[in-house]
Amino acid sequence: MHDIETLYQEYFHDVFLYLCSLSKDASLAEELTQETFFKAIKAVKHFRSDCDVRVWLCQIAKNLFLTHCKRSGRFTSEEIPESVADTGISIEDTLEDSQQAMQIHKILHQMENPYKEVFTLRIFGELSFRQIGEIFSKSESWARVTFHRAKLRIIDELEELS
Repeated sequence: MHDIETLYQEYFHDVFLYLCSLSKDASLAEELTQETFFKAIKAVKHFRSDCDVRVWLCQIAKNLFLTHCKRSGRFTSEEIPESVADTGISIEDTLEDSQQAMQIHKILHQMENPYKEVFTLRIFGELSFRQIGEIFSKSESWARVTFHRAKLRIIDELEELS
């Protein structure tokens, strides 16, 4: 395990961006990022080296964000079925078009969690489905299903805008 100062320097920006994507509030994201590293210092002896440090830090950050949301009455949860069809349309390719990317960001901003968060982690955080599943304490399959449901919602919204 790295020392905490090295971790802070290497991962502060990633954790901060992750929390910004969740909260849409830079000051809250900064506060929660600081708290994430504080908790990481206290829990470093419990870190299992079988997962990526970034995944571990993002899990801490996500838990802090969810706790914040619960306290402020902003949290909702929904069960996700384990299967969903794929449309074959690549959102990744669509993001290359900047105008359409802006439309996707607007749609994503309105989307509820966990869809918004899973999509953001997959596309912008470039995390694997396995890593996303670890962050949510769910299966890789759950992450894949949730991502594809988010993708379908975005595609539907884009089609309505056309």
